[in-house]
Amino acid sequence: MSEWITLLGFSDQGWGISLLKGMLVTLQISIGAFIVGLVIGVLTALAKLHGSQSMKVIARGYTTVCRAVPELLLILLLYYSGSHGINILLQALGFPEVDIGGVPVAIVVLGLVQGAYASEIIRSSILAVPHGQIEAATCMGMTRQRVFWRMTLPMMAPFALSGLANLWVSLVKDSALISVVGTNELLYNAKQAAGSTHSYLTFFLAAAALYYVINLVSNAALRRVELRFRRWMP
Repeated sequence: MSEWITLLGFSDQGWGISLLKGMLVTLQISIGAFIVGLVIGVLTALAKLHGSQSMKVIARGYTTVCRAVPELLLILLLYYSGSHGINILLQALGFPEVDIGGVPVAIVVLGLVQGAYASEIIRSSILAVPHGQIEAATCMGMTRQRVFWRMTLPMMAPFALSGLANLWVSLVKDSALISVVGTNELLYNAKQAAGSTHSYLTFFLAAAALYYVINLVSNAALRRVELRFRRWMP
């Protein structure tokens, strides 16, 4: 027990501060990727429902690829090819190459992957809204934008929250995949500590406990939000 306290402590010999820093990076990546994925998901869902034929084809192709290809492979492809592509574009414009940080790239990469799943959740939630109420609002002279903000969005939210909550839990766990490209998130720091001390069980159990805490707090908060939106539902 004393060895565990020493290894996980906050002294010079302990790795507690490193694990907490990794936990904060994991939260940054997860929150940023969730927001990016939600924005992409809304745009993709609207393209599928109301876009032109070419936009529908592009949106369906995007979701099909992201759902069919393993997420780890997509992360590797987007991480390395995306960074390389940005530097090629900068060189073509006459700017010097830049060293892109791991956290921004991780947010964009995970956001692109999760956006495909979010688009299906949002699309199905919009389709769950009774069409008669949308027609009634249109007949009253409301514009399409006002119908969306005043009618569609409040009515679709209870249907979407459960799926988005599950997507958040999945995203927190998927953020560990970013460790393969050297981003200093929770699992990466736990592997570094385990490799330095050869106490693999100690640090991997500590990382698992911290992931559990993140999801436990997140589930409690999301449950309160879901109950608040559902208080008008029959």
